[in-house]
Amino acid sequence: MRFGLRKLTLLDYPGQVACTVFTCGCNFRCPFCHNPVLVTGSMADLEYSFADILEFLEKRGKQLDAVCITGGEPLMHEESVLLAQAAKAMGYRVKLDTNGSFPQQLEELIGSKAVDFVAMDIKNSPEKYAQTSGAGLLEKVKESVKLLLAGGVKYEFRTTVTGNLHETGDFEAIGSWLAGAERYFLQPFADSGEILGGNAAQFAVSDELLAEFCRTVRKFIPAAEIRGR
Repeated sequence: MRFGLRKLTLLDYPGQVACTVFTCGCNFRCPFCHNPVLVTGSMADLEYSFADILEFLEKRGKQLDAVCITGGEPLMHEESVLLAQAAKAMGYRVKLDTNGSFPQQLEELIGSKAVDFVAMDIKNSPEKYAQTSGAGLLEKVKESVKLLLAGGVKYEFRTTVTGNLHETGDFEAIGSWLAGAERYFLQPFADSGEILGGNAAQFAVSDELLAEFCRTVRKFIPAAEIRGR
């Protein structure tokens, strides 16, 4: 298996000096995805082997606090679980980004204390999940939500908000679903110049609509915030 690597980031794991490891491939097909190369690309396009990543982490232990593992969808790959466990054994904090469709692997990481923070994407209301994600995996996602709400690890939920796929009623449903969550962020779609499908203009969301969505979800999750505006 091959990985991508950002050797230094102060943004991907707030409060930590970290590196970010990328995996290739995703089982979702969200049209607004800003990283289509990592969704549909080939492992051969990535530069680093598993051994390369471990060697890098061994050398950088005094300069870095944490490792972020992202994708694509990292939990598609058993090597991501092994990487988290290896990084944790070296003394790193570990953050995982996931779409929540692999609850068994997530439970393994939480149970073995191989992850310190999980950022999980919530694509839309349950009713519109398949439409938005391009995958019929809602029950798996619900299992992961339950795992995180149970409180075994620090976490956040986040939704990339679009003007055409989301409505106020969706955030009523999301708020009810995630009620009691510690952290929930609404992240407005941002045009990266390259998306998986459609025209970027159709996904743009106004400040007014974003604020309305946030007010709606705060009825259930008072700590909900807008991030990225």
